[in-house]
Amino acid sequence: MDPSEQAHNGEQEHNGVKEPEQEHNGAADPLPPPPPVPPNVTPIKAESEQAVKKVFRAPMARRGTGTKGNKVPILTNHFKVNVSNVDGHFFHYSVALAYEDGHPVDGKGIGRKVLDRVHQTYDTELAGKEFAYDGEKSLFTVGALPRNKLEFTVVLDDVTSNRNNGNASPGGPGSPNESDKKRFRRPYRSKTYKVEISFAAKIPMQAIANALRGQESENSQEALRVLDIILRQHAAKKGCLLVRQSFFDNNPRNFTDVGGGVLGCRGFHSSFRTSQGGLSLNIDVSTTMIIQPGPVVDFLIANQNVKDPFSIDWAKAKRVLKNLRITTSPTNQEYKITGLSERPCKEQLFSLKQRNKDDAGEAQTTEVTVYDYFVNSRNIDLRYSADLPCINVGKPKRPTYFPIELCSLVSLQRYTKALSTFQRASLVEKSRQKPQERMSTLSGALKSNNYDSEPLLRSCGISISSNFTQVDGRVLPTPKLKAGNGDDIYARNGRWNFNNKKFVNPSKVERWAVANFSARCDVRGLVRDLIKVGEMKGISVEAPFDVFEENPQFRRAPPLVRVEKMFEEIQSKLPGAPKFLLCLLPERKNCDIYGPWKRKNLADFGVVTQCLAPTRVNDQYLTNLLLKINAKLGGLNSVLAIEQNPSIPMISKVPSIILGMDVSHGSPGQSDIPSIAAVVSSRQWPSISRYRASVRTQSPKVEMIDSLYKRVSDTEDEGIIRELLLDFYVSSGKRKPDQIIIFRDGVSESQFNQVLNIELNQIIEACKFLDEKWSPKFVVIIAQKNHHTKFFQPGSPDNVQPGTIIDNKVCHPRNNDFYLCAHAGMIGTTRPTHYHVLLDEVGFSPDDLQELVHNLSYVYQRSTTAISVVAPICYAHLAATQLGQWMKFEDASETSSSHGAAPAGGGPPVPQMPKLQESVRNSMFFC
Repeated sequence: MDPSEQAHNGEQEHNGVKEPEQEHNGAADPLPPPPPVPPNVTPIKAESEQAVKKVFRAPMARRGTGTKGNKVPILTNHFKVNVSNVDGHFFHYSVALAYEDGHPVDGKGIGRKVLDRVHQTYDTELAGKEFAYDGEKSLFTVGALPRNKLEFTVVLDDVTSNRNNGNASPGGPGSPNESDKKRFRRPYRSKTYKVEISFAAKIPMQAIANALRGQESENSQEALRVLDIILRQHAAKKGCLLVRQSFFDNNPRNFTDVGGGVLGCRGFHSSFRTSQGGLSLNIDVSTTMIIQPGPVVDFLIANQNVKDPFSIDWAKAKRVLKNLRITTSPTNQEYKITGLSERPCKEQLFSLKQRNKDDAGEAQTTEVTVYDYFVNSRNIDLRYSADLPCINVGKPKRPTYFPIELCSLVSLQRYTKALSTFQRASLVEKSRQKPQERMSTLSGALKSNNYDSEPLLRSCGISISSNFTQVDGRVLPTPKLKAGNGDDIYARNGRWNFNNKKFVNPSKVERWAVANFSARCDVRGLVRDLIKVGEMKGISVEAPFDVFEENPQFRRAPPLVRVEKMFEEIQSKLPGAPKFLLCLLPERKNCDIYGPWKRKNLADFGVVTQCLAPTRVNDQYLTNLLLKINAKLGGLNSVLAIEQNPSIPMISKVPSIILGMDVSHGSPGQSDIPSIAAVVSSRQWPSISRYRASVRTQSPKVEMIDSLYKRVSDTEDEGIIRELLLDFYVSSGKRKPDQIIIFRDGVSESQFNQVLNIELNQIIEACKFLDEKWSPKFVVIIAQKNHHTKFFQPGSPDNVQPGTIIDNKVCHPRNNDFYLCAHAGMIGTTRPTHYHVLLDEVGFSPDDLQELVHNLSYVYQRSTTAISVVAPICYAHLAATQLGQWMKFEDASETSSSHGAAPAGGGPPVPQMPKLQESVRNSMFFC
């Protein structure tokens, strides 16, 4: 809601309250007693409500740029755009499509075909104008169409709703399969469509120029959207698959097999951006998942990893195939799969109309199997379909069956389910490109797109440079780190090690045991080496109480049972509760014991635990393991030098808490899995290396965190923020933070205002609820990783150096943002983190704030490298992911409605996150 709307609503409410009051005062007698009470209470409430309403925060403007660090020239994948026609206007029309009988068209993907036909047929009625159509309900032109409302009728023959038909042979008259079609009764005939185009709005192109001067408006966002829609249409005309602003060509050279019948498909992202340097076109390599095209059977065999069609699980197959598009041989006709036949091909009957009529002149029908019909009536040789189900492409009441071997999946159909760990690893490995390779791919993409010939861009007077934009980068000095005994650690190229050094704050590993879930390894040797390496790092590791081997009879049991039995064993043998458990898992990736094991330890028993899958265990591996164990047990591995002699600008002098906030959602295919919100907070000020986490579930796919402030009575708030603030107070010598610095991950630009006005308001309310008189200062910074800006070193095959910062030219024309590559990009092309400073009440200088962000990339306790995004956000991400693993294996009975809190918008209740035990609640259990 924009501020003017809010104010307006406020007035209405105010007036609505006033009028009845006046009426009553004039009318009835019994009313006077109540008024004395409201003046005591109501005015205050009304005022505070209005005060909250009035404060509408917008992202702050840039206060200047940083100066620290060595200047370096950097190239970026933004290409300068010149716009000469700034006086023109875009005209926005809404498009309504209906069938002949007036029913609206609902199928996706048909719109483009219909409007292409309108363009071909009614060129003169459209005054020869080109238009940009978004595929749904909007159409844009440069300059007006002849009338404000236009109605057309077009006829399309045999339409199948498909979004990108890059490779099917056209089914028009004279095409090779036309005679076949006449012979074969088709469910699709030519259809007539009515198209209504009516004027909706006028958008001045001047708005783009205004946005470049930092004056963004609805108009400027719309104008840029029109330019992006032109790019989408340009790609659609070439038969590309469109995924938002990314375009994928039907070219097998761009496909790479990642297993399970899924291909990675390489394409391009391409969008217009306003920046300090003017308008630019941002082009990047993009990858999406598609279904392996070709015979349906081959896809199913790969998808289910089976040997032959006779081993396919057809219930699974039915779920995977639903709604996919196929072509059938020999007609090459295209259909959408609606299901499978109940019976195999040679048993599945259907009614076939006979050519000859009976005495009454009615066509006779006979029952015939699908197999017999295709083999005998159509003379098609079927090799293996007889005993397999048929593919159904008909309606529920009127099925249409095809033998499976005649069906081929159309290319460029997106695969939207979550990838397995192995598929993801394969995809990353096959789709990464070194910086120089990526640059040449991008130059090639720009050439092949040939945007200069796009008539709509030309009529906007748009020309696009073919050179990568050069910007001024700076490489920030590397933060100094401290190890144990006051030793200095010098990071080089964003990396360091603990050779001959001890941890700065080592913990003790005592009262501990090993639980081995049938992992094959020399457990005694592992323990011996762990004790030895621990000693070298300053950690005293006592001998474990015992090694508990899993009873072989439970090896095949469900994960929850295996964990339960192991705990029974441990409890029966140990004299008291252990302080630490080392857990050996049988397989490395996504082992299903992990979630239940963590949950049992942290939620039920309050025991710190470390899992490992012992494959290649050497000293380096054990040192990395001890980094995690030490942090979990309350130790620290290394700290910033400016943390030890507290001299962090703006932080060390005034009690300050740093928060990292993240929400993790289930994969796109899973709409019922609750989202998980995690907030981590720094503790023991002036440290900025120690954190704790608070994690809650919320409604699926909701990005705004809804449990920051949860008032349950006049004295109780069960929200996340209160919990974190109380811990800070206790751990920081009874000090309240005067500064709250918030890092928020995973939010797009369209949601910045919600973070500033919804989430921040909740945080402020939680503070006021703790202490009415306390008003800390806030800093709000968003970190984004899923954007498409990349940086390159001119004339060098390497990635940009760690510590490279860019706060000019490709940054926002008005807002306070910068890009930072804090880490060393070892493989592929570095993805910089885009930080947006939305609010700064503390008054950091650009250098101090950028340095704080850089420093926070060096305090991550799990590794001896600088990381690509600040540690508090990484920790929030880890905490959300780990507790997500707990929820994954929740028993259905446990997630029943009795446990859950119903979300505000209705819908099923969300199961609540089990609480961590007191003993581990403040630990870095997520490390």
